[in-house]
Amino acid sequence: MHRFAAREGLVSADAAAAVRPPVPARRLPKSLPVEEVLAILAAAEPDSPRGLRDRALLELLYATGARISEAVGLDVDDVELTASTVLLRGKGGKDRMVPVGSYARAAVDAYLVRGRPALAAAGRGAPALFVNHRGGRLSRQSAWQALRTAAARAGISTAVSPHTLRHSFATHLLDGGADVRVVQELLGHASVTTTQIYTMVTVERLREVYASAHPRARG
Repeated sequence: MHRFAAREGLVSADAAAAVRPPVPARRLPKSLPVEEVLAILAAAEPDSPRGLRDRALLELLYATGARISEAVGLDVDDVELTASTVLLRGKGGKDRMVPVGSYARAAVDAYLVRGRPALAAAGRGAPALFVNHRGGRLSRQSAWQALRTAAARAGISTAVSPHTLRHSFATHLLDGGADVRVVQELLGHASVTTTQIYTMVTVERLREVYASAHPRARG
């Protein structure tokens, strides 16, 4: 209002020119403890084509830190199990090659052999890696539901989303000693500044451990 009044000549000067609004605190991304992530992955029981698909999807999300759109956008040819890599197509057309661990490889292989053929049979030969019961590409909404179902089955009471697995992927890597720039590349962040927020999560965790374990942390 003061800026407008000064611009229109209603007052001689902007009385609020030096006033700056408060900077909101950066929200730390929510991640899950390793034990809870493993419980979710184990809860996606591979006892049917859909179960095999959901287990492979969740294992791949956590193994690669992929965004949900990147995961459901995968084609079969984007996954190289023998090379232990997956090609993720990120924002702005930026592709990146990400390594895949043994658990995710095994889950994807089981799905490709015993799950996907049954699901894809109802469709028209879609190239998508993850397909629905009609043989078409799995939607983001269905992928979300697969995670919610597994989390509920695992008894996880906190809200969980595909991005929670991405946050957990980054946090667990940094907790394990990974370099922040390596994590930046794996996540597909354009700037390391975006990735550095995960180091804040790690510092907060260190503070909690210190406060609870050191005999003179409290006084």
